[in-house]
Amino acid sequence: MKWTICVSCLLAGVLSACGVSETAVTAAAAGKGKAEEIRQGQETLKQVQTQLDAANQQAEAQRKALDAAAQ
Repeated sequence: MKWTICVSCLLAGVLSACGVSETAVTAAAAGKGKAEEIRQGQETLKQVQTQLDAANQQAEAQRKALDAAAQ
């Protein structure tokens, strides 16, 4: 009887530890996925900013050309 109780307690402890480690691994994987998502978002933001800067420079050059032609 004591042997069965000890084995049951040991088995329950091992299984609960597996659940804890599985939760930790899942959380780590989710965190890594979010970090990659943030990195991609920052890269997209940088690309959009570069495109906006180029468009602003082009618009400024066109304004200057129109001003010069008007004088």
